[in-house]
Amino acid sequence: MRTKMRLLGFRGAAVKPLNEEAAAELGAELLGEALVFGVGGLCLYLEYLRQAGQSRRREEHLEQTLSDLRDGLERLQRDLEEL
Repeated sequence: MRTKMRLLGFRGAAVKPLNEEAAAELGAELLGEALVFGVGGLCLYLEYLRQAGQSRRREEHLEQTLSDLRDGLERLQRDLEEL
């Protein structure tokens, strides 16, 4: 409860102790919210990793295609010089 009061901006406010049932309910709510926040953050992180990997693979594919085209162009230039 003190943490909640601090988060709301009440510094140094005296907080009377909660009864056991209210404390358990508040703790369960806090744990549930932390779990949802953690899962959401993990999903965002995994999506970021997926997108970064996809972008990297796309770049590698484009680099390979460009390299193949350059090699083909060089081959054609050599053939043209021979003719």
